[in-house]
Amino acid sequence: MLKITSLLSRKDNYIWLIRSETGPEAVVVDPGEAGPVEHALRKRRLTLVAILVTHHHYDHVEGITELITRYQVPVFGPANEPIPCLTQPVGEGEHITLKGVGMEFSVMEIPGHTTGHVGYYGHGTFFCGDTLFAAGCGKVFDGTPEQLFRSLQRISRLPEETLVYCAHEYTEENLQFALTVEPGNPALGERLEKIRQLRAAGLPTLPVTLAEEKQTNPFLRCHEPEVIRAVEQFTGRPLVSTEEVFVALRRWRDRI
Repeated sequence: MLKITSLLSRKDNYIWLIRSETGPEAVVVDPGEAGPVEHALRKRRLTLVAILVTHHHYDHVEGITELITRYQVPVFGPANEPIPCLTQPVGEGEHITLKGVGMEFSVMEIPGHTTGHVGYYGHGTFFCGDTLFAAGCGKVFDGTPEQLFRSLQRISRLPEETLVYCAHEYTEENLQFALTVEPGNPALGERLEKIRQLRAAGLPTLPVTLAEEKQTNPFLRCHEPEVIRAVEQFTGRPLVSTEEVFVALRRWRDRI
């Protein structure tokens, strides 16, 4: 079993701290700052043994240089992106084995938000960076909407009990948009109330199960009649495929 802790970074980023139940070794995912990581390691008396990176954006990588100066650990990240201090470039289908902490992850290439974006799947968890958000998905920067659609379709085929660890606290805002798209979905109102209670208590809304995402995330529900009707109303024309619905939905979300 893994113990996974969220470390708040900047305004709404999460750095994920992963450790085993049995030892002091730890791994971090997407350290956009070194400070929160170093504080957590000292507080918990942990030793950093590896860094995993999903993509090149500054709020996911700016802490790497400072961390490896102190800890001199391997940095795993997408082979096709400019990751600072990258020592272990990874791509689709590769396996990362961290023997000292008993962790193993498989690499999935999930481009769209960025061209080389990857995710890490293992132990019933998926670290998806900015490709999938709770009740939403990432904006398109140097990838394409079509790539993002295909990446989300791949993620949706993972086991439904998979715990999804996104890299930002956007859930409440995303659910409000989802209700605009699919007001007839009762699961959305229920989830929004639960999320508001968590935020009022100062708690993170993550992780979330993939099953819940498939019930409430409009970007994973572009095949649903109510979502299709709403997006067609936005575009003012019929849409002929699920991918086309997704691309228009992403464009709608970008305007809000």
